[in-house]
Amino acid sequence: MGNRLLFFILFFYALNATAQLGGLSTFNSLNVYGSARVAAMGGNYIAIKDGDINVMATNPSLMDSTMSGKLALSYVDYYAGSNFGYASYARSLRNKRLTLGGTMQFLSHGNIDETDGLGFVIGEFTASEYLLTTGIAFQYDSLWSLGANLKTVYASFANYYSLGAAVDVAATFHQPRRRFTASIVVRNIGYQFITFSEDNRESFPAELQIGFTKQLKHAPFRFSLVAENLQQWDLTFENPNNPVVTDPVTGDVIQGNTWEFGDNLMRHMVLGTEVLLGENFMIRVGYNYRRRQELKLPDRPATAGFSYGFGMRISRFQVSYGRAIYHAVGPANHFTITTDLGKW
Repeated sequence: MGNRLLFFILFFYALNATAQLGGLSTFNSLNVYGSARVAAMGGNYIAIKDGDINVMATNPSLMDSTMSGKLALSYVDYYAGSNFGYASYARSLRNKRLTLGGTMQFLSHGNIDETDGLGFVIGEFTASEYLLTTGIAFQYDSLWSLGANLKTVYASFANYYSLGAAVDVAATFHQPRRRFTASIVVRNIGYQFITFSEDNRESFPAELQIGFTKQLKHAPFRFSLVAENLQQWDLTFENPNNPVVTDPVTGDVIQGNTWEFGDNLMRHMVLGTEVLLGENFMIRVGYNYRRRQELKLPDRPATAGFSYGFGMRISRFQVSYGRAIYHAVGPANHFTITTDLGKW
């Protein structure tokens, strides 16, 4: 099994060798998660196998028979009049080793002013994106599961529109006795069928992720570590808003970041913790270092990059809330509700 896992990692790492970050690729809505639980855990949570249907869109190999018949609805009150959400449903086949799932997600930016070359408002236009994800998972044995997603995405911005499709593949190792889960996910290997403009086909935000989750045996804590964008080491960028400090004698620019290796390493990491206060209530806290470095204000970093939330069971419903702090301008609020239709 070890040799097969190594082959899996190297093979799909090679597929991601030309991946790019947001801003350099199209359909970056593929990386926007509506789940309140995922948002509270720092924006990425790919290694938790506890029957939560809301994580199947981020890692299809997490699907199993415990999700069969579950329905999830989520909504996010985003920035500047934007909002998005999704609906998810899963069903296992008779042998319970195969599970099918689907998620329909929308992202609406509302009405946007249209201006001419001089900045005068001449009308309005709308912008929206839609993502349909269909997934399948196979329980290989008592420890290993495999999964794949096919994602069809459509985007419309004023008079421009585009259509594309992408594939995710994943594998998960879950050892219940040790309360340990590990996952590897290759995301967004895609192709743009209809481009926004002629002869300008853009790349997808493909990436390789590895995640680990460990729950303590004698304490109510579950810890998560997700390593993102492993196909590219250097995730830093030149921020024009950062102040330039020069040596008063030589006039040379003083580099503000003296922790280059550690800074690069941490930009790949997303950390999260769940505090399990019984079977019906949990508190979640997350930290996204790269998000903080990219979105904080130099003179007012505040709590950018942090997130928190909770989950609770009320009768037949599982209700989750996540609050992700991206910037000093304010947070984004995520609301998710899940129910098992088979229990109605």
